[in-house]
Amino acid sequence: MKSSVYVRSLSVLALLVLSSGQLLYAAEQLQQGGNLTWGVETEPNTLNPQLNGQSKAELILRVAYESLLARKPDGSYIPWLATGYKVSDDGKTYTFTLRDDVKFSNGEKFNSAAVAENFRHAQDPAYCAGSSICALAGRIASVETPGEYTVSITLKDVYSPFLSFASGLKLISPSSWTSPQLKSGGTDLAGTGPFILKRYEKGQQIEYVRNPDYRWASANAKHQGPAYLEGITYRFLPESSVRTGALLSGQVDVIEGVSGNDAGEFKDNPDFSYQHALNTGTPYSLFLNVKYGPTQKVKVRQAILQGLDISPILQSIYRGERTRVWGITSPVDPLYDASLSGKYGNNPALANQLLDEAGWKTKGADGIRTKDGKPLSIEIIQAQATVRDQRDVLLQAIQAQARQRLGVDLKIRYVDSGTYTEVRKTGQFGSIANSNTDTDGIDIENHYLPVDAGGAINYSRTDAPEIIPLLKGASLTLDNTQRKTFYGQLQNFAVLQQALAIPLYEPEDQIAAASYVHGVGFRPFKQMPENAYDVWLSKH
Repeated sequence: MKSSVYVRSLSVLALLVLSSGQLLYAAEQLQQGGNLTWGVETEPNTLNPQLNGQSKAELILRVAYESLLARKPDGSYIPWLATGYKVSDDGKTYTFTLRDDVKFSNGEKFNSAAVAENFRHAQDPAYCAGSSICALAGRIASVETPGEYTVSITLKDVYSPFLSFASGLKLISPSSWTSPQLKSGGTDLAGTGPFILKRYEKGQQIEYVRNPDYRWASANAKHQGPAYLEGITYRFLPESSVRTGALLSGQVDVIEGVSGNDAGEFKDNPDFSYQHALNTGTPYSLFLNVKYGPTQKVKVRQAILQGLDISPILQSIYRGERTRVWGITSPVDPLYDASLSGKYGNNPALANQLLDEAGWKTKGADGIRTKDGKPLSIEIIQAQATVRDQRDVLLQAIQAQARQRLGVDLKIRYVDSGTYTEVRKTGQFGSIANSNTDTDGIDIENHYLPVDAGGAINYSRTDAPEIIPLLKGASLTLDNTQRKTFYGQLQNFAVLQQALAIPLYEPEDQIAAASYVHGVGFRPFKQMPENAYDVWLSKH
């Protein structure tokens, strides 16, 4: 979509990298104004930035809601709404000093009282039940405001990932807590971001307008002051081919979520730019329920882990554009441990032996193994909200391979958000397929802590006692080398020994944009699409 661009121009220097590796500097005219239309894959299930657990919704919500600190590529922290922080000698109290020149988009004051209220609500199960923030905020003993621009948060016990949570919580204005839109989100929930929510058309699009008073960009932003764009419209286009077609035909200016098949449309095409980056956090995995159905038996879980051959499936579906993973966290995560690479899988002989030993020795006329007259059937739950990146095709391919190689019937069930919550609550499922992007070990804890101990997304339902001391040891040290050792031991136990999860691939984000769109890119640490604050449009 060809956007009109007005207002003043500023001379900047754009760095162009030629294919030869030589550097060429060319003058560009940075232009303010214009409206950007961005085709996105996922519609938020709530516009409340604290309760929305969809990683893909970060792109949409982060333009309006901000956090205390930002992060550099190495994971270290830099100022944003807070000017700095310190941790007490005993490791339990985190004190943040706040900027004194920030206000919410509705005019309310940003101060320690407003920030404290956000953390206090995060401790309230009536507000955040079902969200991982409840488990994390449950570690807080007290929230104090020793000064108008100073907030101190004291924990019940030392917990090394807490800074990641506390510094990254997206903050909303004081009046938001009494709004009827609190759970669903909407225009009543004011943030401090460079854009303000204007209109939400469910199933269609969401519109933001520039916040003219914005003056507090994070320390890693490329400029200060208001955003360059006048406004942004995010159009919900769940089908990859539709997004690609919309960009190629000029109906939108930029898209995210480019399929492996479509990447070639934009690579080396002078009319477009194309970028991609791996996510952090947990790979897209099949988590196998140890408390329900056939997957209660470890040999059944191990058989699926050992029998599937994931790499050629990924190659076929994504044309080499996705990354196979073997462990419990992303290859770009500082806590990543590559020791499991190639150590399991593509061994149908071993897998079938394990299934025989588990008592599933006979097969029906359809080729599915049976025991006591019942088929070896395992239901995979996939939340409809996170069906993206051709995951439906991936699951179908895995389903076919499990049937052909192992005689295992994987039944795929797509569910809405309400049903997904209910299924997780009852625990009556064979497997859940999902990924998450939380870093600093938070995602590992969420998946492997017992449910009653705060494992908010413990899809395997494990409560193995061997896991607790490993998670505890990792949480009590700030030394990443030691933490990586603990998580490496947990990984070996959880995947290779117990087959609690079958890692499939590491999700990534892709951005394709028309050549007149400048400044799109990825967040330096989590490597998800950055908000549109630094984006600008040149005449086309």
